[in-house]
Amino acid sequence: MITDEGARLDSLKLYQILDTATEAAFDDLTRLASTICETPISLISLVDESRQWFKSHHGLNEQETPRNQAFCAHALDANRVLVVEDALLDHRFAENPLVTGDPDIRFYAGAPLVMADGAALGTLCVIDTEPRTLSKTQLTALTVLRDAVVAQIELRRAVKDLHAVQHVLPMCAWCRSIRPEHDEMGQLWTPLHEYVAKNTAVTHAMCPSCEERVGAELTASAH
Repeated sequence: MITDEGARLDSLKLYQILDTATEAAFDDLTRLASTICETPISLISLVDESRQWFKSHHGLNEQETPRNQAFCAHALDANRVLVVEDALLDHRFAENPLVTGDPDIRFYAGAPLVMADGAALGTLCVIDTEPRTLSKTQLTALTVLRDAVVAQIELRRAVKDLHAVQHVLPMCAWCRSIRPEHDEMGQLWTPLHEYVAKNTAVTHAMCPSCEERVGAELTASAH
């Protein structure tokens, strides 16, 4: 998990999701989180330098709040769901304007949105105006829905990256082969996976599945 704040913010910017329009896929997940956890409010929050901005806000009209008031900012470093059963009894939040005034937060549970690169961009959280707890089933459901939010954000970025590639490189509409820009005659179409392999730097490490496969092959050949 990324702990450097600068690296976390750089990752957040790469996803190009801040200040974007509402999307049904995210709104469906916050509505479902509120239903399962039986809370009037559920949010998908993204935390930048100075604020928490809500990609989806069910049961709350505000689009953003200052970061120094954000419960979600405290959840970024958590490896599990941050649960505050009664904010008035928690020294971190008892004097928070969101607790002492509208929307009168008493209960909060936030699951950090940890992306593929290890950066926690924000949370999927549920909020109530009364002190309460969540059952084990509700906590599990909240983490499952959090994973769905993360997958949706990753998918959203993948689609944008694909569109960017399509604008930079000619791509076959049928087989997705790539034609290099210097190929004016259109004779050098290359399968996408081959193009990526030739033009993308590789690391000096192997993923676990390849390590296992290659290790098995080497063991077999040794015998």
